[in-house]
Amino acid sequence: MTLLTQLFFSRQYQESHNASSLHSSSKLIASAKIVSSSLLLLLFLSICNAASLVEETDSSLKSSTGAPPGASSVVFNIHNYGAHGDGKHDDTQALAQAWKAACSSSRPGMLLVPKGRTYLLKFITLSGPCKSSIVFMMKGKLVAPRRRSAWSQKNRRHWIVFQCVTGLTVTGGGTINGKGEIWWKNSCKTNKALPCKGAPTALTFHLCNNLKVENLKILNSQQIHLSVEDCSNVQLARLSITAPGTSPNTDGIHITHSRDVQVRDCLIKTGDDCMSIESETHNLHVTRVVCGPGHGISIGSLGDDNSRAEVSRIYIDTVRLYGTTNGARIKTWQGGSGYAKDTVFQNMIMDNVENPIIIDQNYCDSVKPCKNQESAVEVSNVVFKNIRGTTISKDAIKLSCSKNLPCSGIALEDIDLKLQGGKGDTESTCQNAKWRKSGNVVPLPCKSNKTK
Repeated sequence: MTLLTQLFFSRQYQESHNASSLHSSSKLIASAKIVSSSLLLLLFLSICNAASLVEETDSSLKSSTGAPPGASSVVFNIHNYGAHGDGKHDDTQALAQAWKAACSSSRPGMLLVPKGRTYLLKFITLSGPCKSSIVFMMKGKLVAPRRRSAWSQKNRRHWIVFQCVTGLTVTGGGTINGKGEIWWKNSCKTNKALPCKGAPTALTFHLCNNLKVENLKILNSQQIHLSVEDCSNVQLARLSITAPGTSPNTDGIHITHSRDVQVRDCLIKTGDDCMSIESETHNLHVTRVVCGPGHGISIGSLGDDNSRAEVSRIYIDTVRLYGTTNGARIKTWQGGSGYAKDTVFQNMIMDNVENPIIIDQNYCDSVKPCKNQESAVEVSNVVFKNIRGTTISKDAIKLSCSKNLPCSGIALEDIDLKLQGGKGDTESTCQNAKWRKSGNVVPLPCKSNKTK
């Protein structure tokens, strides 16, 4: 069962009995034989199920520890290294010591954060390389300090960092709480009179290969919730990421300089992009994600500060968005260079989304107005397919592309976007976009098409 689909199967069985046959001994003997056969069948099935359960348990052990069935693995309980687990005492050093022991073990290890306890952590980096694979079994709760003074100026951009680890699995059903309220109140996005300063990312994976992060709750991050940076062969699954819709810069999942990444079965509610996909991201597959509130699924922003960006082979499939400011979005700054190409947004449902489909090559998120520049990040070969639902904006499709480097190869296929409550017809606007239409597309694509 996924976040977006549930299958219910039901059967009804009806048995009819002939009352007169109850007096027939032959019928009773036949019934007895049937009952006996049924019991034998049930016994056989029970034995098979038990064997299957053992096999499944061994398989589960293998998948969680990286060790084959029967191989010994070592459990490193954070309490054996001095953790209090009361949410008041600082458990940072206890976790650091437990990680050091697990990372230096020649056998596959499991670092256990027990259920039912709360562990207060300050900034911490858990580094490799490690001698064997590690499962970070997060069953309890990790909480950040409430005071910003717990971070130094040097480390204020991060809270929990995993770095240079191969074969890491982070799982367990536990909770990571960034306690970000004090950071949001002191953000320049909340109070424009304040200077703009960075805030910690709750969970960062840097230079990690063969990484799995699954079955976790991450909430109220100081800024970005989960960031994947310079990683390869990554699987993110069954994550619940939550922050208020008004919390600034609290992206759900941020991916940059990484390749061969899969994201599936995630629920993301934040105050910024549910997913932000930035430079040097290649071969990303996203499926079965629920998003909202937030700013939608965004490629970018790319090309800020006249930088070069390269993004390719991005596949976004089976996503539902609720009340987000954007749906499927690509955003690039003027003055940048590079490319964003070979992208598919398909099988998406929009519920009251402000900008369901948008390409913006004139993106500007700056206090000062952005000046016009000639160079741009090239946007090409982008497919928007089977996208349906409602919007609160009349312009359901917006293609705002560069005059000097127009968007090309933009495909609009089987799109049906209507105004919320049926209050009129939706429209589309295009500027410097080369597009094609396939199937039924509502609104009619680019009726006001400008190439200048």
